[in-house]
Amino acid sequence: MALLNFRRKEAPQDNAHGAEIEAFLKDYSIEVMPRTAEKVEDFTALLPAQTRVYIAHIEGTPIEEMVATAKRLNADGYKVMPHFPARIIKDKATLADWIARYQGEADVKQALLLAGGVATPHGDFSDSMQLMETGLFDAAGFERLHVAGHPEGNRDIDASGTANVDAALKWKNDFQTRTDAKMAIATQFAFEAKPIIDWANSLAEAGITLPVHIGIAGPAKLQTLIKFAIACGVGPSLKVLQKRAMDVTKLLLPYEPTEVIRDLALHKAAHPDFNISHVHFFPLGGIKTNANWAIDNGGSSAVPANPS
Repeated sequence: MALLNFRRKEAPQDNAHGAEIEAFLKDYSIEVMPRTAEKVEDFTALLPAQTRVYIAHIEGTPIEEMVATAKRLNADGYKVMPHFPARIIKDKATLADWIARYQGEADVKQALLLAGGVATPHGDFSDSMQLMETGLFDAAGFERLHVAGHPEGNRDIDASGTANVDAALKWKNDFQTRTDAKMAIATQFAFEAKPIIDWANSLAEAGITLPVHIGIAGPAKLQTLIKFAIACGVGPSLKVLQKRAMDVTKLLLPYEPTEVIRDLALHKAAHPDFNISHVHFFPLGGIKTNANWAIDNGGSSAVPANPS
């Protein structure tokens, strides 16, 4: 009999709301980078089959490393969704080359389109709408396109307020209605449920019907999370971490997203039409740590590896 290479699924830690949390975590997605993926010996021991795995494309990462990671994850049975950051793509020919490589070598059919965290564009593109307007993803038969969302605003686009971000989401929502694209909004992470709920409701009120895959920071050291949160421009909900950092009894304890997940899950259970449909994890404390937390809190467990 072959050894089983997976964790036993635990009951959700919040037993009072286990059913709601388990439903909310169903079909969660997770993000990796090529360098972090290299450290994972066996993804199938951690993530359920068919999990959507985003591959973050950081400036300076060679496309060859991105494609190799996509190929590995696809072979392991995952839905692969690489990032296409507009500002690091030189021109339409480069975009076409990336799409061809992903499709030819890794059978990629999904993409996250975003501006990217680069101040000065490397070439012709500065935002995800320009990538969509090329028509290359449609011509290549991509089945799903996700776009970025920012529950607490984006200072790179709007120095104050959310007017430009809102207009961009409206354009992308209209793009879905006039094309065959299956789309969703994958968001930056936040640490408090209320601003997330208020933002999601504001989208619905504005007629934006794209489902929301809410970004959640996975378990990590508090200092690590604060560093990433500041670098990524997380807004007022950062105070949740800052308040925790002032409590010496909690300073050295790892942060876990239990409270924000619980509050969002309960809101979703009470409002079934709420437009947040999925959870997307940023595993800032490590992929294994995040995957195990999800399992322990009601997320699906990995399948046996090479069962007899």
